[in-house]
Amino acid sequence: MKLKAILLGCAAATAFAPMAHASDHEGERGRDGNVSIIYWQAPSILNPFLSGGTKDVESSSLVIEPLARYDETGTLVPWLVDEVPTVANGGVSRDLTRITWKISRGLTWSDGTPFTSADVKFTYDYCTHPEGGCAQVTKFEGVSSVATPDPRTVVVTFEGPTPFPYGPFVGGESPILQKAQFEQCLGAAAPECTEQNFGPIGTGPFVVTEFRPNDVITFKANEHYRVPGKPAFQTVLFKGGGDATAAGRAVMETGEFDYAWNLQLAPDVIEQMRAGGKGTPVAGFGPLVERLMLNNTNPSPDLDADTRSVSMLANGKQRNPHPFLRDPAVYKAMSLAIDRTLLVEIGYGQAGKVGCNWVPAPEVYASTTFDCANQDIAAANAMLDRAGYRDTDGDGIREAGGKPMKLLYQTSTNAVRQDFQALIKQWWAEIGIDTELRNINASVFFGGDPGSPDTFQKFYADIQMYANTFNGTDPQSYLGNGLCDKAPTPTSQWQGENIARFCLPEYDALHAELQATADIADRARIAKRLNDMIIENGGMIPLVHRGRLSAHANSLGGVILNVWDTELWNAADWYRIGG
Repeated sequence: MKLKAILLGCAAATAFAPMAHASDHEGERGRDGNVSIIYWQAPSILNPFLSGGTKDVESSSLVIEPLARYDETGTLVPWLVDEVPTVANGGVSRDLTRITWKISRGLTWSDGTPFTSADVKFTYDYCTHPEGGCAQVTKFEGVSSVATPDPRTVVVTFEGPTPFPYGPFVGGESPILQKAQFEQCLGAAAPECTEQNFGPIGTGPFVVTEFRPNDVITFKANEHYRVPGKPAFQTVLFKGGGDATAAGRAVMETGEFDYAWNLQLAPDVIEQMRAGGKGTPVAGFGPLVERLMLNNTNPSPDLDADTRSVSMLANGKQRNPHPFLRDPAVYKAMSLAIDRTLLVEIGYGQAGKVGCNWVPAPEVYASTTFDCANQDIAAANAMLDRAGYRDTDGDGIREAGGKPMKLLYQTSTNAVRQDFQALIKQWWAEIGIDTELRNINASVFFGGDPGSPDTFQKFYADIQMYANTFNGTDPQSYLGNGLCDKAPTPTSQWQGENIARFCLPEYDALHAELQATADIADRARIAKRLNDMIIENGGMIPLVHRGRLSAHANSLGGVILNVWDTELWNAADWYRIGG
């Protein structure tokens, strides 16, 4: 990986043509007919700025693209530009306060109109609008302005020296929206723009022809796509919903589909599917972590919508704290009661590792502070005893403030996650905490609909379990999801990635230091400390460092699994073997 070179600006990025992983299989655009993709978590929107769900980021990446992204090695590469700006090539100012992007010549949107710097600036205005809510707003942390001196030039200026200026417009989570299409969708109007959010105009290899939320998307080849002869497929059928088992079988056993994403299945199940002979599983480890998010606020249904699960500060302290999950004795005992080694064994096998960190990769950023591999029920009980949580009525449930310690623990519907829920409920019962389990359809849970009570952003529960990751190899923007002002609220349309409603001024100050730090060793030290702070202070309980496991048909060529960007990053390079 070229992370150090990029951070310090000491080496010019190599010129890299978009979609550089070309195959020898060439010919006319659309020559290979249809390719079928199945995501058992169905997309609910094709605008990643209005959803934190990975399935929405992934599906929209077939259409809308960033200026630069990460390849399968984690290297930052140009996409809609000719080179990645650095200090060495003059694209990043010597004082590290400004980055200048030069858009490639001749780029057009799928409607044939020119792609210009005005579209890039508009995307910044869209995501940072004070009356709106943007799921990816941390990408623009520290940006003071975006200027467009000419149609091909974008100048991003930061509030201070920013050694890693590759948050805005980089990676699948920060693509460019067409100004002409979205200019009436700023602020509070953003979620109301159904036509735009369901059918964005893009620069990517495909164009949306029909979008049925939580069900099916159909695409056709973009006739204005910048690479001749690509994409090889004329149409895409993108099926959403069902479960991981059905998705895996549809590729590896029946051959009904060509690509299945995120096969969160037990290892013996994957091997049985592989034996079907129609497809091949592909896997790789990135920064994906299955974890328990702890609600730092009170999610009681007795509270009104403006108070329930909303972080409110008064004199630097939270006015609406959780009744007992803010006590370190409680969340540390809950963590100690979990047998992560068993969770890995039953859920992931070789595709999982015991996870003690929020940021487990790249290795340079992985903290070694925590050793969470060993379960200790006795120590967890002793910890709660010392903290004064007792079972006074003999019903097996401890009390906090005179009320039973009961938790609502929710996650998306998935066989592995339901197995995890059942085991964790049992272990918490052994330390006197009662747990109600709830599972929600993944398409709804990760959907981001501000009107739904069941999204992971709204977090109307005490505990919720899921996994997500970040684009690229630098965790700065990802760690920004722990900042106080990134918590979802009614005024942000329930967008924001600080799902735990975690708020620690020291954390915010340290993250600001990370933004201004250039030396890779110092950045790693600060990032590790931020990771430790959010775990030590009850933001989350990490469980499993997961590999990304998907599968493709044996007849589908060009697939390169990418754990540092979207899995569909090079779909323009896919082709039919023998087609």
